Amino acid sequence: MRRKNVGWLAGVSALAGLMVVGQPALAKQSEEPVQINSFSGAYLAARVAEVDNDLDSAIAYYKRALAFDTENQQLQQSLMLALISQGRFDESLPYAEKLKSVPDIERFSRLALAVDAIRKKEYRSAETFLKLAQESDLDKLISGVMTAWAKAGAGDAKDALAYLEKLQGPEWFTLFTTYHRALIAEAAGNAKEADKIYSETIDNVAAGGAAPETWLRAAEAYAGFLAGRGEKDKALAVLDKADEFATGRLPLMALREKINKGDKITPLVAGPADGASEILLDLASALNRGGGEPFVRLYLQYALALKHDSDAVLLQLAAVAEQQENAEEAIELYRRVPADSSLKRAAELQLGLNLADLKRHDEAITHLKALLDESPDDMRAYLALGGVYSSKEDYRSAADIYDKAVERLKAPDASNWNIYYQRGIAYERLKEWPKAEPNFREALKLMPNQPQVLNYLGYSWVDMNMNLDEGLDMIRKAVDLRPSDGYIVDSLGWAYYRLNRFDEAVTELERAVSLKPDDPVLNDHLGDAYWRVGRKLEATFQWSHARDMKPEPDVLATVQKKLAEGLPPLEGKTAAEAPAVKPAAPAIAPAPAPEAEKKSDTPAATPQSSPVEKISATPAAYKVQRGQSLWSIANEVLGNGGRYQEILNLNPQLQGDPGRIVPGQELILPGQPN
Repeated sequence: MRRKNVGWLAGVSALAGLMVVGQPALAKQSEEPVQINSFSGAYLAARVAEVDNDLDSAIAYYKRALAFDTENQQLQQSLMLALISQGRFDESLPYAEKLKSVPDIERFSRLALAVDAIRKKEYRSAETFLKLAQESDLDKLISGVMTAWAKAGAGDAKDALAYLEKLQGPEWFTLFTTYHRALIAEAAGNAKEADKIYSETIDNVAAGGAAPETWLRAAEAYAGFLAGRGEKDKALAVLDKADEFATGRLPLMALREKINKGDKITPLVAGPADGASEILLDLASALNRGGGEPFVRLYLQYALALKHDSDAVLLQLAAVAEQQENAEEAIELYRRVPADSSLKRAAELQLGLNLADLKRHDEAITHLKALLDESPDDMRAYLALGGVYSSKEDYRSAADIYDKAVERLKAPDASNWNIYYQRGIAYERLKEWPKAEPNFREALKLMPNQPQVLNYLGYSWVDMNMNLDEGLDMIRKAVDLRPSDGYIVDSLGWAYYRLNRFDEAVTELERAVSLKPDDPVLNDHLGDAYWRVGRKLEATFQWSHARDMKPEPDVLATVQKKLAEGLPPLEGKTAAEAPAVKPAAPAIAPAPAPEAEKKSDTPAATPQSSPVEKISATPAAYKVQRGQSLWSIANEVLGNGGRYQEILNLNPQLQGDPGRIVPGQELILPGQPN
């Protein structure tokens, strides 16, 4: 279906192709006194606040509960973790000291003390704190790499390298340990050893498939190292290899520009504190594959305590704030990104989108217009600004912005499909179909298998009773490409309904509701289809269900009328009585944090490499397994990891970012070449 003005701020804006991790720690601390006067009341209030991600309130309530039971280790543990998660790291240290010998919590308490010791350059103390009585593989890797950095900080880089080389663990340890060995060797001035280990790390592309962010960080560090030694060609070759792995990464693009200009290149990791922060960032990025956000957030806050101005950490924390619909915290985090960061512009674009998410549209528009004036060829800015206008249903202004974007495009390519798609939507909403249709066709010319465009254009034709066969074929193709998208499946079912093919409509609409059971419009549509095939009791149930979901006022009024009167006889008409609802337009939601910016000019960040039309054979569905990456899937199923770009092209929901896949996610894979 085409939803009316739903989620405009939730889908167009992978403005920077960013990775997503952790939760921010910048909510304003509550200044209101806590009035609860019992231990149980304070504890329960703390737990509720924590579940609601209101960590400042949780902290206040935990402190109140501790006033009733000062030695309660469970409370001390909860308070310590909440303080760290909320970025109030220094406040957590007294509790970490009290809990440093408690087995169940030492992995976090001793890590906090080690972080503090490294910040203070008390490296021997850090080594002591990093010795755990109980440790998982993850704990072992964190404590091992941080111990090596502590040894290096104490002046024994040789021992640090040997320590890491001997660190035993599962196979996935290798990428992290070799990368940090290279960093330690570089920091110690051992250029020959650093070059050798960096090369080993970058050659391990398969491991990069499992932890793409870490591999890309290693490539960035290696290229910078080589450029610093005057080996420009070799540095650029490393960046070329990284571009093959993930195109358009902002830090790599900025580094390439500096190298070509002959600018001075500073090391990515300058010393022990940076190195310790880096391993925490690396692992947080690798762990953030869907779920476990509080755990990931915790490690990011440890990393930020070691390097308070880390753009990578700040952006990932901001992205999680967006996921948790906390736009105010996201804005504060984006503002903290250093002005000289290669990710600053992406952060500023995201800041504008978050202003719109808070309904501060005038501020958002002013902010984004200023960014557009600074860089009038930046398609991301046009899409962001147009999306903000669309979110407030100012489609004329949105269309004007997209018109200006098209004027700036000298040679549109696959990455620009979303500009035309969004322009088509704006004109369609303005009821200017002669202007809308050519834009949808142009979007499909640039990206032939784009399911959102296929669905929108196909449904529009069916809705207007024109090009019915071609329209149905487009919607079917969209469903084939996105079989798990309830809204696209609903489009097919509703198209059948409008053509009086009610049995087929029931089949597809039942499937759509199974995919999106909580959507009132989909339930309403299924009720209509049931009524037309004589299943009136089931129809009444679906309408009642839709009513109870608190739909939009126009939908609610229609549903209530149907519950009272049923549907009128068809009388030979082919149009449905229930209001048709437009397919969803991708919107400008907060993007994943700028750690993997694509070369695409559009927020939907579809890479510029091989367009979809070059992929032969019939696409097939594939479910992502835990621990897999896009590269490893391409390598395993297609026989060539480099074909991950084809998977990106077939799955626009990834927004051009290989790091967006999560376990259980269903992907469309290209068939084997004919």
